[in-house]
Amino acid sequence: MLKSYLKTAWRFLLKNKTFSLINIVGLATGTLCCLYILLYVQDQYSYDKQHKDVKDIYRITTTLELTGDKHDGAASSPPIAPAMKNDFGEVLQYTRLVNTDGFGAKQHLLRYKEKSFYQQDAVYVDSTFFDMFNFHFVSGNANKALAEPYTIVLLKPVADKLFGSEDAVGKMISIDNSFGKHDFKVMGVIDESAGESHIKASIFMAMNSGGLGDYVRKNTAWAGNNFLYAYVKLRPNTNAAALEKKLPEFLNKYGADQLKAIGMKKALHLQPVTSIHITPGHEHELTKTLDPSFLYIMILVAVLIQVVACINFMNLSTARASKRAKEVGVRKVIGADQGDLMKQFLGESFMLTLIGVAVALPLLVVLLPYLNQVTHSDIRLTFFINYKLWVMLAGMVLVTGLVAGSYPAFYLSAFKAIKVIKGNFTNHISAGGIRKTLVVFQFWLSIILISGVIIIYSQLNFVKNKDLGFDQNQKLIFNFYTATTQGKMKNFANDLKGLAEVKTVSNADNYLSQFVPHDHGVYTAGGNMATATDAQNINTDEFFAKANGIKIIAGRDFRIGDSSRVLINETLCKRLGLNPQTAPGTRLYTQYAPDPVTFVEVAGVMKDFNYNSLHMQVKPFMLVYQKDPQYFNVMVVSTDSKNYKSLLGKMESLWRKDVIDAPFEYSFLDTEVQKQYETEVTLSQIINAFTVMAIVISCLGLFGLAAFSAEQRSKEIGVRKVLGASVTGIVQLLSKDFVKLVLIALAIATPVAWWAMSKWLQAFEYRVNISWWMFALAGMLAMIIALVTVSSQAIKAARMNPVKSLKAE
Repeated sequence: MLKSYLKTAWRFLLKNKTFSLINIVGLATGTLCCLYILLYVQDQYSYDKQHKDVKDIYRITTTLELTGDKHDGAASSPPIAPAMKNDFGEVLQYTRLVNTDGFGAKQHLLRYKEKSFYQQDAVYVDSTFFDMFNFHFVSGNANKALAEPYTIVLLKPVADKLFGSEDAVGKMISIDNSFGKHDFKVMGVIDESAGESHIKASIFMAMNSGGLGDYVRKNTAWAGNNFLYAYVKLRPNTNAAALEKKLPEFLNKYGADQLKAIGMKKALHLQPVTSIHITPGHEHELTKTLDPSFLYIMILVAVLIQVVACINFMNLSTARASKRAKEVGVRKVIGADQGDLMKQFLGESFMLTLIGVAVALPLLVVLLPYLNQVTHSDIRLTFFINYKLWVMLAGMVLVTGLVAGSYPAFYLSAFKAIKVIKGNFTNHISAGGIRKTLVVFQFWLSIILISGVIIIYSQLNFVKNKDLGFDQNQKLIFNFYTATTQGKMKNFANDLKGLAEVKTVSNADNYLSQFVPHDHGVYTAGGNMATATDAQNINTDEFFAKANGIKIIAGRDFRIGDSSRVLINETLCKRLGLNPQTAPGTRLYTQYAPDPVTFVEVAGVMKDFNYNSLHMQVKPFMLVYQKDPQYFNVMVVSTDSKNYKSLLGKMESLWRKDVIDAPFEYSFLDTEVQKQYETEVTLSQIINAFTVMAIVISCLGLFGLAAFSAEQRSKEIGVRKVLGASVTGIVQLLSKDFVKLVLIALAIATPVAWWAMSKWLQAFEYRVNISWWMFALAGMLAMIIALVTVSSQAIKAARMNPVKSLKAE
């Protein structure tokens, strides 16, 4: 019996090649999208699952409140984790990690024999790090890797670049950065084959290696210095929530005096390591996190795209019902019951689904690099050995086959044998209402996705063109990553000023658009740290405001030789209760015990500008004048050039003369500003790609329906042509029903798309307003797509010789 079903299904597919091809392409495209999205979501949820006893590993996070400003941070103060290990029997082990980026060491100059290059993503970690976190060691021993001072573990690509085919373990390399130059012994090489982790670093240095590591180990700050990522491993079966309830008393025991002195409220929390990658909202994350709502949307898109492919099958199957009605009647007369017929039609559905999957898998292999590029992920071909893939595929075949084939099978098998054999099956095969509903659903999804593309593009365009309050154009950024190169900044700056194309050169410890690691609580006379306003700050020379086009609205800019002077923004001025016009000359005080009270004087007030991304409101901010060059590791060069190739050539010559042994590297400020929106650009690319897929699948179904509609109305078209109807009139006749369906879909899709995109835009403090024209444009595009698809078949039918369709009458 099964053999008969399969043979009949195969013959039907071969006999109806266009029908079969449309369905196979639609199902293959839908399966490709759905499968990749499911693999992508699985990959995002797999972060940190590879670590042994990971359910017992937690990160210590911090909530800070200072003068009304509340911050949820991913980091904590250095002494907290060791004290927890000492005070709580529930804590089995701890480890800490410090990212060097926030301390001016964004790049590290690595040297081995004649090879040297800059490498980023370096961290200091405690010797217990590889005991707690499981990374795959290509060579070396995880247990002893970082026990000794000045030892190091490298990521495999870095080791390969340094040593080639040589064994890296035991080799000595030199690392030169802003903390100085030191020799390190390589104790291990790791790769990322064990699994994805929120900890992404290429260099792991032992914490007991002087410099920043010593600063961490000797640090006793319980209130401030929340720059370190601390992890604790709890004993099996420990109740983490119960332990967290003990932390307020624990923090009060050690940090009450410090917290009181600066007027800060602080709370500690335990966050499961496996939740870090998919829990947004913490400031200063080690790596970018992902909002789980985005993953839910991706899953929904995957399901809807597969449903669209199933709808094509249902629509085309019911549209062809008149072609199969007599077949059903004959089968029933010779003894087939409704169950047998349902099995046959479901068999056809499953066969098409299997063929679609068979086509989708090799397509997925071929398109995997492109799809990974779109999603900025690294899903690898090794997933084919993952049993979960095959479980997903089996589930997709089962669900798709049932969803796509159940209604056609039920509908076709319900025909009455005697009536259909006599030719009386018109009432039974209408199903027009259901087909129209399904077409509306397809375009409902397409219009929502197109609306999303339009609004995301509008927001990104808004971000790109918004006046940020400073001039980001024609600004070159040079970073000086090592103590040696920092000593060469003055000579290089002086030589740059001699170039005609260079307008201004400024030195600082950071540049606009980057995370600002420095902040101080400041207050006016009569206040104290309990009433202080927390202000982020950048240390600069006297040219920074001019180089960046920052407007001074009151007072003056820095001058050479200024001492203890600051420029404050309007927000800080208002928070301090000052009038911008009278604020210049005001003294601002600060104190972090046991240090004495210090003060700075306001030289001028800056107009507010977006020194961070448009996701955030402008916060209290100040520029702090420094005349000591040891504070600086960044150079901002304002230029006026129409030939950057020539200018960069001149700059490189000066660099080779002044800096000598460091690579010539630079970036443009406007490019760095746009990097703040990489997540949104990625989302835009993902939505674009899968919107195109959904539209392609919908168009395939619409093409098939238009073809069958034209076929069913061929005699009507012939009569109309004989009576004088034009090609245009016939095309309008065949297209108007589809136009109505698109308009209905637009009316239903608009409120859903408006709600969804309003939610997405809430992530931006500065955003576009959603307007009616965005949905009108989406509807118009959907209408054009539908008309182009339908018109191709309508024109073909309208131009057919009416004699052919009427000769049987």
